[in-house]
Amino acid sequence: MKKVALVTGASRGIGYGVARRLGKDGFCVVLVATRAQSDNQAGLDALTAEGIDWRYVQGDISSHDDRLRIVQQTVALCGRIDVLVNNAGVAPNQRADLLDMSEESFDRVVGINTKGNLFLTQAVAKQMLAQPQVGKKRGTIINISSCSAEVVSVNRGEYCVSKAGVAMLTSLFAARLAGEDIFVHEIRPGVIATDMTSTVQAKYDDLIAKGAFPVARWGTPEDIAGAVSAFAGDNFLYTTGNYVDVDGGFHIKQL
Repeated sequence: MKKVALVTGASRGIGYGVARRLGKDGFCVVLVATRAQSDNQAGLDALTAEGIDWRYVQGDISSHDDRLRIVQQTVALCGRIDVLVNNAGVAPNQRADLLDMSEESFDRVVGINTKGNLFLTQAVAKQMLAQPQVGKKRGTIINISSCSAEVVSVNRGEYCVSKAGVAMLTSLFAARLAGEDIFVHEIRPGVIATDMTSTVQAKYDDLIAKGAFPVARWGTPEDIAGAVSAFAGDNFLYTTGNYVDVDGGFHIKQL
């Protein structure tokens, strides 16, 4: 039986790169995105051309009804869910000093990045528990967090808070689900070349040039996808609640 991987925020950037890699790994990949399938058809056609077995579900993880429908539709299309990759996330619409950050911006960012992640994971975990186990584990949940879970940016505090929340969700679900053979992991990207970072390219180009990143280049969605692939397989059957920095060594403290 082919295993099924559900990837949120999968129409572009990291999510698309992850979906493509998992498809190449042999999963039936369900791509979740907020826009209609027709808006993303070119990328989906490229997956087809590579022989990847994919399905598409339109949905917004900040919506209670959409979260439940995403799970129900995935099961209707593919029969089960073996891997959940919580990738969907947003940055603030406008960067603002911490003293000027609005409640509306906080609610939007945390509502998607943390609350949406939490309750989609809750729904998927229940589905994993209800279905027959295939292989060496019942399921895998992988949270795409950020170096911002620990590194502060005072002009986008709501984003940092939301990703710190994702780190705690990783620990919480790992502790709750370990006895059920469902393993939970977290990946913390650094500076990855995506639409989200394109607006601050000059800033990060400068940091890279000044040596802030031991691996002196931008990261790519494929870099993140490689880590997801490792966790999604059977390589880590005696570890859960852990995280890996995929950040070019940015997390290393240096004098």
